[in-house]
Amino acid sequence: MTTVEITRFRVPAERAEALLAARPAMLRDFEADRAGFLEARLVRLSADEWLDIVFWGSSEDFAESRRRGADRSGIQTFFSLIESVISVEEGTTTEATGA
Repeated sequence: MTTVEITRFRVPAERAEALLAARPAMLRDFEADRAGFLEARLVRLSADEWLDIVFWGSSEDFAESRRRGADRSGIQTFFSLIESVISVEEGTTTEATGA
């Protein structure tokens, strides 16, 4: 099974383009520097609410990433555009990812 991080957050609509532009660098930082990072999907729920679904190899990988926070420039830029975090949840998949 795979650990899933589900984060719902708010970004003002006028920052949406900047958020999308910052996303590739954030993902590159995760791929290069976060053990257990598998993939991520960003979903726009409304003009200012977003859902980030991130797949991790284990709960420990997710916990370590949270502990490290925005310790790389691409991650920091993406996080700086977020106005507020609404919720963060952790779960596990019941089927293989990437299908």
